[in-house]
Amino acid sequence: MIEISPAAKSDIPLIQRIADQTWPATFSTIISEGKMNYMLEMMYSIESLTEQVEKNGHCFLLAKNNQKCVGFASYELNYNNSKTTKIHKLYVLPETQGKGVGKLLINEIAGLAKQGDNDVLSLDVNRNNPAIQFYERFGFNKLWEENEPIGGRYMMEYYIMEKQLSK
Repeated sequence: MIEISPAAKSDIPLIQRIADQTWPATFSTIISEGKMNYMLEMMYSIESLTEQVEKNGHCFLLAKNNQKCVGFASYELNYNNSKTTKIHKLYVLPETQGKGVGKLLINEIAGLAKQGDNDVLSLDVNRNNPAIQFYERFGFNKLWEENEPIGGRYMMEYYIMEKQLSK
């Protein structure tokens, strides 16, 4: 049985381990190894994860199966002072994908968004990521494309996707 719970600051190394295991499986055919390593350091260093929580208002959730962490997500209520909840991250271990963990994480975030009086879920997804179909199955729609310089001569090229939440 999968259990979803809030992550604590002490869970940061666990979040890093999941990212280190999921990113190569997810992105090795989409982005270069150099870009992947750059982005992992940029987004998953202890300093970066701490800043995301303490300064940027990101909340992390862990998905556990029999006490083993199999995935995580992060989200932000009232993103940009709107009634939108932004899903910043959602990763599930490769061997656990397709077993409903991602769906549980999205549903948990949707419930928290509704409790926070938000009526939209938003996320960014790499334009070549097969997860686009996963998000579309759950009612997310592509709104537009973005290209964002992230340093180190790299760009993030992604779709902005949104889902309206029912009242």
